[in-house]
Amino acid sequence: MKKAIDVIKSLFLIELLKGMSVTGRHMFKKKITVQYPDERTPMSFRFRGLHALRRYANGEERCIACKLCEAVCPALAITIDSDLREDGSRRTTRYDIDLTKCIYCGFCEEACPVDAIVETRVIDYHGENNGDLYYTKEMLLANGDLMEESIARDKKLDAPYR
Repeated sequence: MKKAIDVIKSLFLIELLKGMSVTGRHMFKKKITVQYPDERTPMSFRFRGLHALRRYANGEERCIACKLCEAVCPALAITIDSDLREDGSRRTTRYDIDLTKCIYCGFCEEACPVDAIVETRVIDYHGENNGDLYYTKEMLLANGDLMEESIARDKKLDAPYR
């Protein structure tokens, strides 16, 4: 009996009609496709994108060269060199991130005791040449200066969850 039912289903193309009914149901519904460069989907305040180094309100860089972010980076994308200043504090002389190695895990941001390194919500960056995605300390500080308002706003939103 089962074999006869299978032959009838095969003869009348029942599976094909079921598939076409699914297509027909969705054909006239409102499309949910986002036209990316012109339209954006909502983004979480915890999104991890382009890196930035932050400064204090007086303009001094936050990084104290503890090298925790370099130690915790699983991709070995961060390179830090430091030196002692005249007042005895330690600051970075070199802070480089190779974004071609970075896996955007956020461990560097979590490990930083002074919130110096952050990952912003910026996703629109690219590199056309070999070294374009190798960010130096100056480039990272410029990113932080440019996006400090949005970084501070995101940190405030994230505070209850820490």
